[in-house]
Amino acid sequence: MIVVSAVLIGVVYVVLNSFIREPHRRKFNAVMIAGAGAAYLSGGGLGGWEFVFTAAVTYCAYRGLESWAFIGIGWLLHTAWDLVHHLRGEPIVPFADHSSLGCAICDPVIAVWCLTGGRSVVSRIPRKPAGDR
Repeated sequence: MIVVSAVLIGVVYVVLNSFIREPHRRKFNAVMIAGAGAAYLSGGGLGGWEFVFTAAVTYCAYRGLESWAFIGIGWLLHTAWDLVHHLRGEPIVPFADHSSLGCAICDPVIAVWCLTGGRSVVSRIPRKPAGDR
């Protein structure tokens, strides 16, 4: 169940972001990965490595202001950090033991979308011509 719900969260994230027009969509996602990069700072349990990770993702977020690829790389880094936390650290949501695992399943869905250019998926839905309504 955790796999299905985590993948669905990633898909919902992509669909909702598809309603944001470019270039705002890319900038919004750069801000989102910057925030995700700092998610474990308040108690991730890995000491100074939390700051090193946050700095790496902050760099990706900054470069992501101009490049979808860096946003995707940031999400993949976050996936790896989620796995480290699931195995050795504290969960991203303190009261949900498997939240880091769920995040590690969700994040690659977002990363793949970003690495393919963060295009709108709702604009690809065919619409009826105005006369057919």
